[in-house]
Amino acid sequence: MDDEQRYRAVHGRDSRFDGMFYTAVRTTGVYCRPSCPARTPQRRNVDFYPTAAAAQEAGFRACKRCRPELTPGSPEWNIRADVVGRAMRLIQDGAVDRGGVGELASSVGYSERQLNRLLTAELGAGPLALARTERARTARTLVETTDMPMTDIAFAAGFASVRQFNETMRAMFDRAPTEMRGRAVRPGSDTITLRLAYRQPFDLDRLLEFLGARAVPGVEEYAGGVYRRTLRLPHGPGIAELSAGRGHVLCRLRLADTRDLTGAVRRCRRLLDLDADPQAVAEAFAGDPLLGPTAARLPGLRSPGHPDPAELAVRAVLGQQVSVAAARTLAGRLVRAYGEPLAPELRTGGLTHLFPAPEALAAVPPGELPLTRARSATLTGLAAALASGRVDLGPGCDRDEAQVRLRELRGIGPWTASYVRMRGLGDPDVFLGTDLGVRKALAGTPDDRAWSPWRSYATHLLWASL
Repeated sequence: MDDEQRYRAVHGRDSRFDGMFYTAVRTTGVYCRPSCPARTPQRRNVDFYPTAAAAQEAGFRACKRCRPELTPGSPEWNIRADVVGRAMRLIQDGAVDRGGVGELASSVGYSERQLNRLLTAELGAGPLALARTERARTARTLVETTDMPMTDIAFAAGFASVRQFNETMRAMFDRAPTEMRGRAVRPGSDTITLRLAYRQPFDLDRLLEFLGARAVPGVEEYAGGVYRRTLRLPHGPGIAELSAGRGHVLCRLRLADTRDLTGAVRRCRRLLDLDADPQAVAEAFAGDPLLGPTAARLPGLRSPGHPDPAELAVRAVLGQQVSVAAARTLAGRLVRAYGEPLAPELRTGGLTHLFPAPEALAAVPPGELPLTRARSATLTGLAAALASGRVDLGPGCDRDEAQVRLRELRGIGPWTASYVRMRGLGDPDVFLGTDLGVRKALAGTPDDRAWSPWRSYATHLLWASL
């Protein structure tokens, strides 16, 4: 988009572009989402920025009316596989807070100076400013939804000091943290409740049913339109509960360590594909004779991801050449035998364990696994590769390299590697052409390149057409 197209989107208050760019008004000193209900500013007074951090670096503060910090994320970071896209996925996952800019740069294979130059040139802000924006969003969530002391919130959100916390919150939101605290917080509540934004349309019911059909006992459960699962997070375990709200996904989190809030939210958004652009996907398939009718019948269909790519990879091996129900049964046996039990205070319903870590599975003699000899060897080989770092499935990994490394492992074929790339790595452009269901739904052999960059959605539409 050019700036004139952006201004037309702002004039039309088009919510489809919320999170894709930000509108800064020089006369008021605030930045807004494109759909802000306030009076449309004159074109000569408006600047546009690709990220909230860029607007803040330019001296603007967040609009109190439209709350731009609550917008969906940009779908660009799911599509892009270059160093900027990989770095943004890592920053959103809290990598700067955990290891600093040096570790972030090392993860994407650049020097700190090179990475800072790249991010600033494309996004208008360097890694520290982008991370600071994520910290401020996390802090505001904790301020508004919990009764935690402000000092605890400051350090849980990743700030180095209370002074830095207060200064950042005032600069970004023009309010002190104590002024943001809501009155509806239940004292002593151990649950953080959030509203996760998305772009309409969104077929959440179908997505949750997809996850529910594959729910592993002890790790996941689905009933009454509510999906729950355990999360393996950098500072400890957590539990996420996801259900439909009014125009948002209602997310309830219970965390062993509140420093993991940013990472937990990012995993939930990735799981539900909440940063997708459904209008762009629908337009891509509208005139297609094979996919068009299904896309029109199922508006808002998403390509579900996964909060733990390593877990997804293990489950993909378990699912080779067996039914969904059989794969669930096998995964449940692994959980009971090698999963990490949750502390009693975190357990809820049928959620009792974290899925086995790669290190735990790599240490199991293949003969002890409840699998065939060949499948056992594949699973332990995969687990060893994940544990050693030979195969990197983290948010900043190179997707092409990860797929190649997976294919090098014995027993990992094209379907398994592509399935991990589609769901575990959140790639929107993966076509599972060898999948039995896809082949059954296809009439002939179409040129799937015409469906790029949305071939993952094409795969799900073909499954849905059955």
